[in-house]
Amino acid sequence: MPKIFEYLGIVIFFYSNEHEPIHVHATFDGKENKAEFLIIDGEISEITIKLVSGKKSLDTNKLKDFEKFLEIYGDEIIRKWIDYFVYHKNVSFERITKKLK
Repeated sequence: MPKIFEYLGIVIFFYSNEHEPIHVHATFDGKENKAEFLIIDGEISEITIKLVSGKKSLDTNKLKDFEKFLEIYGDEIIRKWIDYFVYHKNVSFERITKKLK
């Protein structure tokens, strides 16, 4: 389970046995959501945040923080997903402690 980011306490990660579509999980305080990326012609067309079976959703404020993070770091998440699942490379972890604007 590679952790790829931590943003304001939200841990953003992949499960080691992931599948397409490209997506990422976020957890905070025992709650979890996932975000799926729709990519058209090599560009992010849409990001959809979904519930994870058997888990409670992130609280409203943390969900908004996660959405903002995805807007800014979406391309980097996709690069890390491809590196990890396609090229079988290790991916780096980054902690971000300041609120993104």
